Amino acid sequence: MARHEGGCLCGEVRFVADVDPMRVTVCHCRFCQRTTGSAYMVQPVFAKADFHVTAGTPKTYDVISEGSGKRISIHFCGTCGARVMLGFERFPTGVGAFAGSFDEPGKLGLSSNVRHVFTGTAQDGTVLPADVPLFHDHAIQLDGSLNEPKVLTEPARANR
Repeated sequence: MARHEGGCLCGEVRFVADVDPMRVTVCHCRFCQRTTGSAYMVQPVFAKADFHVTAGTPKTYDVISEGSGKRISIHFCGTCGARVMLGFERFPTGVGAFAGSFDEPGKLGLSSNVRHVFTGTAQDGTVLPADVPLFHDHAIQLDGSLNEPKVLTEPARANR
């Protein structure tokens, strides 16, 4: 059985996922750009039942999503400020983790079962990969139906 451990920078908050992620979402929305301070967020997604905080108590900051109007809860260490996971009102049975907060992110299988979302707001010059589902907005509409992905045959640079 897979076991993926991680935590914040100072080690006060620690967590474990008992399975490999259900999927990996690479999100290019402005929220994810702001919360990571980067061009996008790499987010392994787990069932909430398979992801456990094992040390410390993360602080929480709630934000209302501009797209869905639903709450997103950012969980972070109150000492060092490192973000470790996200909770979603829209998807209450799941938890998203910040890929870089894992001790060994290379063992998460981040190259399989990946999708890129909100590519319409990807920063200019971001390379979008071939053979991966790409969604201009979210992969799932507010009514729960699926959006149709675009799949490139060759990598391409995003430009708005």
